[in-house]
Amino acid sequence: MNQETKKIASNLYGRVYVPPVEKCRVTFCTDLEKSVLISNFERRGWSQVGPDDEWNFYWASTQTCRNLFSVDSGYRMNDNQMINHFPNHYELSRKDLLVKNIKRYRKELEREGSPLAEKAEVVLAGGQVATRYVHLDFVPVTFVLPADYNMFVEEYRKSPQSTWIMKPCGKSQGTGIFLINKLSKLKKWSREAKTPFHPQLSKESYVISRYIDNPLLIGGKKFDLRLYVLVTSFRPLKAYLFQLGFCRFCTVKYDTSVTELDNMYVHLTNVSVQKHGGDYNSLHGGKMSVQNLRLYLEGTRGRAVTERLFAAMQWLIVHSLKAVAPVMANDRHCFECYGYDIIIDNTLKPWLVEVNASPSLTSTTVNDRILKHKLIDNILSVILPPDGVPDVRWNKIPVADSLGNFELLIDEELLEKDEPNARGVKSNRFK
Repeated sequence: MNQETKKIASNLYGRVYVPPVEKCRVTFCTDLEKSVLISNFERRGWSQVGPDDEWNFYWASTQTCRNLFSVDSGYRMNDNQMINHFPNHYELSRKDLLVKNIKRYRKELEREGSPLAEKAEVVLAGGQVATRYVHLDFVPVTFVLPADYNMFVEEYRKSPQSTWIMKPCGKSQGTGIFLINKLSKLKKWSREAKTPFHPQLSKESYVISRYIDNPLLIGGKKFDLRLYVLVTSFRPLKAYLFQLGFCRFCTVKYDTSVTELDNMYVHLTNVSVQKHGGDYNSLHGGKMSVQNLRLYLEGTRGRAVTERLFAAMQWLIVHSLKAVAPVMANDRHCFECYGYDIIIDNTLKPWLVEVNASPSLTSTTVNDRILKHKLIDNILSVILPPDGVPDVRWNKIPVADSLGNFELLIDEELLEKDEPNARGVKSNRFK
């Protein structure tokens, strides 16, 4: 490329554009100094550069991504650049927005007369009758406080002996979570939150959800699932499920008594909470693979119900993504790996607890490190064109061999074309 051509390219894109034929290396940038990322990038022969240099691939924190996409930054990416978050990823990962989007999705399906929005009456624990969605009842009954306080009170009074869990909308890793089983406890918290000693609490919104108090237990302990879901496009929706998810166990046996209501080692599965417990085992990190969970359930509950459970979890993931797809800024430079947290109750019904936009890449055990290294490697294979160079003009339809441990959940483009390799996405549960 001569100097004159370089000048024209620089004026056009705000940076020097090197045609693919001359491109001999991929440059990456990251503000997360995680060995699992750096080793994967370097293994592909990529070179690390700074955020102000010419980069092709940016694995950024959510805050960096927001800054980059902000109107004030004026930054425009070229065709050979990719970044690991969608601009408004929080529509799925903020607890209050996730609930709002799922509620809106249900209402839209109702208006369309979709059979997916079918409702039925169910009998609650206290004998009261409530109306619930038959197919889309995969998030616990949830309200946003303080806005929905009156609606919450109305629901609470239907079964006053139930337990509820309070979570701050914008926090993660179990921070600020607590359980309540009396309205007076919520009122007490509300009063304290507005005192001069806690001015920041009064500004923060919380979600309050019906606590899943009948979780499936293994060895008497509560656990949840961490599943990784890769989204390469929201319109059309293209999503993949990583097959090597894991269960995260509490270190203390499950106990619903009032005396244990404040014991987070009984109720919260977050590793960031459990690792501080005296019974935490650093060898296995309180984790069990999803494959071993499947084997356990097939042995104790039978293969048919186990298959139904795993199909229901895929259904839950796809419809949570469909719920946010219309409001998501579908920038072609973006992809995202979400960490889905799912709890299974003792009837083998899965419940979506929350979705993380930045699932932890810290390794707590040897198996953890192997799993997360494979996750990043597989993500890169799925999102990159066959030549391994970021290019947003690519149609984002990877060949089967590049999926690794990912399984196609849904590809609306392939469904539209009626392609045979759309695989499982053609089953009725995704329509």
